[in-house]
Amino acid sequence: MSTFNALVAREGADGKFEQVVIQRDISDLPAGDLLIRVKYSSVNFKDALSASGSKAVTRHFPHTPGIDAAGVVERSTVSGFKEGEEVIVTGYDLGMNTSGGLAEYIRIPAAWAIKCPQGLTLRESMVLGTAGLTAALCIDKLQSVGVRPESGPILVTGATGGVGTVAVSLLTKLGYSVTASTGKAWQSDFLKALGATEVVLRSDLQQGTERPLLKEQWGAAVDTVGGAILCNVIKSLRYGASVAACGLTAGVDMDGTVLPFILRGVNLLGIDSVELPLAVKTAVWNKLANEWKLDTLDSLVTEVSLEQVPEALAKLLEGQMVGRVVVALS
Repeated sequence: MSTFNALVAREGADGKFEQVVIQRDISDLPAGDLLIRVKYSSVNFKDALSASGSKAVTRHFPHTPGIDAAGVVERSTVSGFKEGEEVIVTGYDLGMNTSGGLAEYIRIPAAWAIKCPQGLTLRESMVLGTAGLTAALCIDKLQSVGVRPESGPILVTGATGGVGTVAVSLLTKLGYSVTASTGKAWQSDFLKALGATEVVLRSDLQQGTERPLLKEQWGAAVDTVGGAILCNVIKSLRYGASVAACGLTAGVDMDGTVLPFILRGVNLLGIDSVELPLAVKTAVWNKLANEWKLDTLDSLVTEVSLEQVPEALAKLLEGQMVGRVVVALS
């Protein structure tokens, strides 16, 4: 096969960006070690930004977004991968300025791919995707600084989003007491079904921004939103507690003081799922396939076709998406 279906974001005659499914030629893909037939992809906030023309994510258009892909190697020019092997690709430049996973084929450097670990199907890997990997990285980092179930309740912000839903589910599986924060009060039952013992409204976490310290509440936190909420989370951590920060949907600015750090000894832990070493990424994927494997993945996901992706991207940008969206391709 020399042609394949791909979602393409392009600027329309009216200057607005549109997303359409077109046929592309494999010869138009960038050079790379591996040609991969994509079986599943997923929908992420970064994909929505790229598809809507954000130059902060993608410099040149037309472009195929998709920072996640799982599929089968069709051609390999390196000894580390064989034709027919199942692989996962997340992060690096995929879907940003390199043609991405919202297409039936991608071609990439071998250094971006890991072999799909035993215990995890390709579909399951994309139900998790970058969001699930990020959630697991947050929890792994918190555990590395000594956060245990007895440390106290763990706050998860943006809990109905992709990272948030996986974080709530994983923390529950690992025996933690989870407090989920959301702006969608009507999703409280959904979050409790995932394992949250308490649900607090986003507006509650926005109170007290003018104060340098707030009441100590959380034994740790996974923050997926950033901005003023992250600042208030830091001010509400118990003595010696930590927050793993991985998101920016509430903003990139932080307006706070050093007092939580020097009076309560709290820790702000940054999480990157894009450029981290492949060995670290592989180790966390192995956890997700084995001791951290979730048996509740189906409760987190909506499956769509490539043609339905534009609607899902719009819903994500409007803040109406709940859980994960997996894209079935071939």
